[in-house]
Amino acid sequence: MSTVEPPPSPSSAPLDERELRAWRGLLRAHASMCKALDAELEAVHGLPLTTYEVLMYMHDAPDRKMRMCDLADCILLSRSGLTRLIDRLQRDGLVARQSCTSDARGAYAVLTEEGAKTLEAARATHLAGVRRLFLSRFTPAEQELLGDAWERVMPGACTPGACAGPPPGC
Repeated sequence: MSTVEPPPSPSSAPLDERELRAWRGLLRAHASMCKALDAELEAVHGLPLTTYEVLMYMHDAPDRKMRMCDLADCILLSRSGLTRLIDRLQRDGLVARQSCTSDARGAYAVLTEEGAKTLEAARATHLAGVRRLFLSRFTPAEQELLGDAWERVMPGACTPGACAGPPPGC
């Protein structure tokens, strides 16, 4: 008995040229921007982009501290990857660990004064890079459209405090 494959549904059909250009463009732009911003932060401040991102999230959090599980979800690192990064930042004096009194299994990463100073020094470099490499290529109206598009793709991704609440199961 032979089986007949159903015709591909629109969602499983190969991407057409327009779709492929949009998707690959996003991936290439993201990779290119991150690589350039990372290289600039490393060259000027000795600070990788991932470290900058961690320091930024903690700086913007209430009391400059975040639960480790929340931080891992915000920066899209595994729990073990974040633990290794926080270990390095703690050795460098940029972050401290604090026990969670309401959950013995939980821990907070707390931004130190040295971490805040390091972030402040790197922020101008990072923001200038973002503006030069990305935002300057778009008019304010196009930036508005991009912001709207990203919010459709990732609801809440562009809103302040998007990572403030604990994720389920944390």
